[in-house]
Amino acid sequence: MSLIQFWRILRARWLLIVATTVFSLAGGIIAVQLLPPRWDAEAHVLLNLLKPDPVTGEMLGGGASRAYIGTQIGLITDYGVIGQAVDKLGWLSDPNLIQQYQSRSSTDSRDFRRWAAQIIIDRTRVTAADNSSIINIIYTGSDPDSAKAVANAVTQSYVENSLATRRSDALKNADWYGLQAAKAKKSLELAQATETKFERDNNVVMTQDERTDVDSARLTAMAQTNVIEAGGGAEASLAEIDAQIKNASAILGPNHPDLIAMKAKRSAIAAAISQGGLRGAQSAHGSRVDQQKALIIAERDKLAKLRNLHTEVELQRDFYNKTAQKEIDFRQQAAATDAGVTALGNASAPLSPSFPKVPLIVGGSVGLGLGLGVLLALLIELLNRRVRGAEDLQSLMGVPLLTVLEAAR
Repeated sequence: MSLIQFWRILRARWLLIVATTVFSLAGGIIAVQLLPPRWDAEAHVLLNLLKPDPVTGEMLGGGASRAYIGTQIGLITDYGVIGQAVDKLGWLSDPNLIQQYQSRSSTDSRDFRRWAAQIIIDRTRVTAADNSSIINIIYTGSDPDSAKAVANAVTQSYVENSLATRRSDALKNADWYGLQAAKAKKSLELAQATETKFERDNNVVMTQDERTDVDSARLTAMAQTNVIEAGGGAEASLAEIDAQIKNASAILGPNHPDLIAMKAKRSAIAAAISQGGLRGAQSAHGSRVDQQKALIIAERDKLAKLRNLHTEVELQRDFYNKTAQKEIDFRQQAAATDAGVTALGNASAPLSPSFPKVPLIVGGSVGLGLGLGVLLALLIELLNRRVRGAEDLQSLMGVPLLTVLEAAR
């Protein structure tokens, strides 16, 4: 069939085509009038992905952000959130809903609250805006005001649930770190008690300077003292030992054995000068210095162990401080008002229904009518062929036409 033949058929059957189009259009208009309208109310929430965590200070990366957004989309339509929305809307006391619930299927064993929540879940769509951390919450209702109310209730419930969840998790973490801090405190107290007992039992005290290892400096100072005492001149010896006492006082405590020995040495030298026995005093004091050196060397093991005990105390103190600080941080987070999400205003009542879409239905009805009319015209033509031109005649006769005579006018 050529285009000319097709056009002639349409022109001959135009009334049929127009009639089917009109009837189809009328059916579409009737459907628009009979179908109950549905209204979409849309609310938006912003996930604060760019804000560091208040405790860890970390920010979500790209992959983690997408996973987090997907999780939040699922949580919005969770019963825990939607159930709160049902309570906010007062649906549990709505007589119409109560009547619908009572007339439900006998196989439906859900309680009234869960049944009502399922209505919201079935009519709620949650999507993520492209290339952003904004989530769209869309509720489809039977009228603009109810759609707006439900969308706002779902949004508010989600924000409140997010805050409650964050506080609950922070409180659990705080309690856990509190237990760890209590254990760490006991370990610290035990380490401190062990260090104190060792100092008391061994009559050693680690001063601030001794914690930096001054054994070598102490031995050097004593060696210098011997040199001074071996030199001539009692007055020079007294001057030197006074300098040694002054220097030692700057790094040693007043009751330190070395300092006490130096002071005793000075007293011996002074006594020897007054008695004319400086040489004997020097010899006696040299012997005491040698004894003191041996004592220091013997105490090195004790000091080394004491340093180890002190290091353990510092490690336990550091662990306790960090654990206690973690507990404080989580308790602060548990008391915070930042839910990690922000509602971007309230949903507005829609100005036009989202369904039925009148232009789509009317246009579809016209297209359906035209298509059906053309199809019927072709079918009738196949069942009852007519000669409408030279092409039709040539097709029926099966022989070529020599000429076409125009009818006289």
